[in-house]
Amino acid sequence: MMAVSAALLPSGPDWTYEVKWDGYRAQVVKNGATVSLVSRNLKRITRQFPTVADAAAHLAPKTALIDGEIVALDPAGRPSFQALHHSATSGFSLVYYAFDLLHLNGRDLMHAPLEERRAALRDAVAGSVVLLSEPLPGTPRQIEAAVRRLQLEGVVAKRRRSRYEPGRRSGAWVKVRFAKHQELVIGGYKPNTTTFDSVLVGYYEGRQLLCAGKVRNGFTAHQRAGVFDRLRPIVTGTCPFTNLPTTKSGHWGEGITADEMRTLRWVKPQLVAEIAFVEWTRDGSLRHATFLALRDDK
Repeated sequence: MMAVSAALLPSGPDWTYEVKWDGYRAQVVKNGATVSLVSRNLKRITRQFPTVADAAAHLAPKTALIDGEIVALDPAGRPSFQALHHSATSGFSLVYYAFDLLHLNGRDLMHAPLEERRAALRDAVAGSVVLLSEPLPGTPRQIEAAVRRLQLEGVVAKRRRSRYEPGRRSGAWVKVRFAKHQELVIGGYKPNTTTFDSVLVGYYEGRQLLCAGKVRNGFTAHQRAGVFDRLRPIVTGTCPFTNLPTTKSGHWGEGITADEMRTLRWVKPQLVAEIAFVEWTRDGSLRHATFLALRDDK
């Protein structure tokens, strides 16, 4: 079950709220002493996260199917998606935040209301190192303010009496991301049949313009047409980014190889865009970048 995206949190007594953890979605499949971790696309990831599997193996229930998120936390308790795959050498610890319980000791709970599943989950993880993703107190406005202050990724709102809908993106779960903002220079774009698929943005270090990745999301039809009209007159044959090409496509798919560069159009670095994003990666790229507006005052 997946959440739909929204700009604002829904409000009302039917809703409950949790932190949207910036981690790796995974289900725990426990059968006696045997535990498997399964990703959202049904790949087995137990070997990648052995400490999480070991923690789940010590849960009290004999059999269970739990949904949750694997999260890397720094010594101050702040999550980082980038640290997930090198936590052992970075000082980060891996934890599992459980937020739903689908099966328990042979009983199917997917048609039970969320509040009943959550109560059973609380009992299932009690006394273990598996963490419960607790409901957040307060109004949506208070919750948003607190989550922003803690610089967490966002909030998921869930209907209290919703059933679990496997494989479906359901309106019973609504996610809202609270992103960081930065002004970045547009240095190119990937064309499509009408305008562009994405723009390439970057930032200056000294006199060098470094590419920070591609931005695909956030453009309204009107914005896309307007940005394209501004890009066409400044097309150039020279790539303005000094850190391209990259040698590979990158762990998160945002690297730009020499082969891909042949499909791109370059522009003079004259336009500044305001971009929202969740996190900077270690290689200087943006995660979950969204276009907000051109900054003509820059």
